[in-house]
Amino acid sequence: MIIYGSSVSPFVRKVIAFATEKGFEFKVRSENPGSPDPEFRAASPFGKIPGLRDGDYTLADSSAIVAYLEALKPEPALIPAEPRARGKTIWWDEFADTMLMGAGNKIFFNRIVLPKFRGQPGDLAAADKAEREELPPLLDYLEKSLPASGWFVGDRLTLADLAVATSFANLRYAGCPLQAAQHPKLSAFVDKMYARRSFARSLEKEAKLFPG
Repeated sequence: MIIYGSSVSPFVRKVIAFATEKGFEFKVRSENPGSPDPEFRAASPFGKIPGLRDGDYTLADSSAIVAYLEALKPEPALIPAEPRARGKTIWWDEFADTMLMGAGNKIFFNRIVLPKFRGQPGDLAAADKAEREELPPLLDYLEKSLPASGWFVGDRLTLADLAVATSFANLRYAGCPLQAAQHPKLSAFVDKMYARRSFARSLEKEAKLFPG
């Protein structure tokens, strides 16, 4: 099994963490968005990351990939079968993919991707505005919504936790770390998640790109 992309992408990082928690054997093949590599494009026709190859089967989009992996190997269950728990898990995945990553990507893309990887000036005003106006209500919502169990759905790890956690490394890289004084439950949650092997293996590699 091959996962195409880079864990610097929160979407790819989520898939790597999910596949690791499920116990799959896989390799990560580094590909940038838009890469013309024919094998990558067979998995992701529009050049988005991540892409997946499992034998002769290919698939793109992080949510589609984790749904496939869950069906392929139902245990340990990371997408609950119980209807209400499943609904909430999918909601948190969607919230993380669109709203949280949407705000975070404006910060990360303009402060890091454009100047560091593309040699272009980023729109720092847009990044500052996202940090100042878009991000705080989302963090407040997460802080308020995190149950006493420390897991977003039920009393155990699910896709919801992996999806929510994945963006915070990029925010930290972009100079926008969580503040434990303002969001203590959320900060403890992210620390707990990033200590898991499923995230730690990606973060260790990323540390070479983002020292300190």
